[in-house]
Amino acid sequence: MNQEIIKCFNDLLGEEKVRISEPMNRHTTFRIGGPADYFLLPSTAEEVKKILEICKEKELPYFILGNGSNLLVSDEGYCGVIIQLYRNYGGITVEGTNIRAGAGALLSQIASAAKNASLTGFEFAGGIPGTLGGAVVMNAGAYGGEMKNVLKEVTVMTEQGEIMTIPAEKLEMGYRTSLVKKAGYLVLEAVISLKAGDVEEIKAIMKDLTEKRVSKQPLEYPSAGSTFKRPEGYFAGKLIMDAGLRGYQVGGAQVSEKHCGFVINKGNATAADVCGLMKDVQEKVQEQFGVTLEPEVKFLGEF
Repeated sequence: MNQEIIKCFNDLLGEEKVRISEPMNRHTTFRIGGPADYFLLPSTAEEVKKILEICKEKELPYFILGNGSNLLVSDEGYCGVIIQLYRNYGGITVEGTNIRAGAGALLSQIASAAKNASLTGFEFAGGIPGTLGGAVVMNAGAYGGEMKNVLKEVTVMTEQGEIMTIPAEKLEMGYRTSLVKKAGYLVLEAVISLKAGDVEEIKAIMKDLTEKRVSKQPLEYPSAGSTFKRPEGYFAGKLIMDAGLRGYQVGGAQVSEKHCGFVINKGNATAADVCGLMKDVQEKVQEQFGVTLEPEVKFLGEF
């Protein structure tokens, strides 16, 4: 590692917020991934801006990480800077019927804050295992709800370090996409607009969705959630099951027997195992049904 770069980051953040050669399997829900050269934990927008300036000056690639719930990091790791906006960047404030939260706040924490304030409309997100920043970028959704239905505005930073607040109607949110994703903006915080509701009804909805999730999804194994996007007119999990791939395994990676839309880490799976399995699944589904499955999982590093 470059000692001059390490010193720059240490001077900016303090040594406790700078990690060198950090194993990424500690930071993804897949529990897979080699080391990242530099792993940084900023807690203010000013620190993020300065990190981007250093990356630009030193020509270092960087990646913004939440809790790594939709990410497969290569076995070789990542040659560059990981900027993690997670617990260190996850404040949540209730403002009337709105909730303002930092990019690193977990959706489950925001749903809990909404429930405690008797606010309804965010129940769908309570079981999505991601952060607000990632959910905004990909317009996360579940059980009929989507982020685009509840967002009021999003504050972002451009690659040049400029901070802008964008109203929801200008976010161009579609299925697993948004203006934020297309433009490569970095989410700093968002305001979610909800409605006053009955706390007991909110609790009942959240309990029902949790039970559905637990009964249908392989939550007992590390995974990145739904592995493939939903192809138009189909369900990825059903296509995979109909192709006879339930339980199909490559190394430590397996198509879940409980829900074929999930690839799970059955034990010591490598990124190469997961990639090989995904490729096999794509080929079989294409061959049998003529449908192209697109990964929903993001890939980081050399594959």
